[in-house]
Amino acid sequence: MSHKVLTGQRALVTGANSGIGKGVAIALGKAGAKVVVNYISSEERANNVVETIKSNGSDALAIRADVSKEDQVEAMFKQMIDAWGSIDILVANAGVQRDADFTEMTLDQWQFVIDINLTGQFLCCREAAREFIRRGIDPELSCSAGKIICMSSVHEVIPWAGHVNYATSKGGVNMMMQSIAQELAVKKIRVNSISPGAIATPINTNAWNTPEAEAELLKLIPYQRIGKPEDIARAAVWLASDDSDYITGTSLFVDGGMTLYPGFREGG
Repeated sequence: MSHKVLTGQRALVTGANSGIGKGVAIALGKAGAKVVVNYISSEERANNVVETIKSNGSDALAIRADVSKEDQVEAMFKQMIDAWGSIDILVANAGVQRDADFTEMTLDQWQFVIDINLTGQFLCCREAAREFIRRGIDPELSCSAGKIICMSSVHEVIPWAGHVNYATSKGGVNMMMQSIAQELAVKKIRVNSISPGAIATPINTNAWNTPEAEAELLKLIPYQRIGKPEDIARAAVWLASDDSDYITGTSLFVDGGMTLYPGFREGG
């Protein structure tokens, strides 16, 4: 895959001011894309990501929007299209956790996670698809009319006690992605997911930031290292490029083998 495989394309990454979203936004910029850095809090961090992308030779723009709010999503896409003419790549990454034992989980905790992790992806995917269909294929940029990458999780298939809202949202993302992909393939719009395993990001610091925590986490990872945002970013660049043309409706697990259920290696 050549270095600037996304030259001239326009990407939007939600939740891009930290963690996986930040890594993906920077990688898309390095691959030649202009990148909208969406954020809901910490404008300073979002602007820092913008400056990093610009320092690597691509244009970037920070836009604040709550992806769970339809009017804010519509306004974000309008701002992007007004600035750059269209969109070619959406990475629907924004996500949160609000953990609790199931019997103690409040409706607010449940709804907050579903609203951002699932409804937020729906709203962003819908707006991107509308623009892809309106514009059609630009063969000078890509052989696809558009590319959508949903950020899911290994917990779309691995149950997760104490995190019922999160696991449910990611299971929903998987079926939503496949259904959208099935519907839009005839329009030459590709829709896929990346399903990360344990990635060292601010959302899960307690799971890896001490030797004891890291040792426990590594029991779940056959490849014996914790992932980095760059691992996900490389996958996103590939899925956004024409190198992955003919791939749609697929959930790409980037997890060091976590979905291999390593507990079954011995005496399963």
